[in-house]
Amino acid sequence: MANMEDVARLAGELPGVTEGERHGNRTWFVGGKAFAWERPFSKADIKRYGATPPPAGPIVAVCVADLADKEAVLASSPEAIFTIPHFNGYAAILVQLKAVTKKALRDAVLDGWLACAPPALADEYLRKGKLE
Repeated sequence: MANMEDVARLAGELPGVTEGERHGNRTWFVGGKAFAWERPFSKADIKRYGATPPPAGPIVAVCVADLADKEAVLASSPEAIFTIPHFNGYAAILVQLKAVTKKALRDAVLDGWLACAPPALADEYLRKGKLE
């Protein structure tokens, strides 16, 4: 089980990351782009679930490279990584922190950072062999 402090730690270990707030929610940025953010469900999101309760929070949204990558990430950890209709056509996934493994969370945060980091920064990070 993970929490928002795990997200903050993982994001903070990556170069060029700043933490701030967007729409009242904790958000992590690289190169001026948000790559991960706290994403509580809106009333409309909850209404779409109908009688089925939505996944219990906290929830973090994380960018992915593109829609094909989104499908691959969704398939990699279906017990904890999901999407909702509001994210249809948008290159981002949702992570239920209470259900995600530390490795899946780390991978998601790193993938989000790589998707949004300036190319030179991402290339430098990859060249230095920071990926396991």
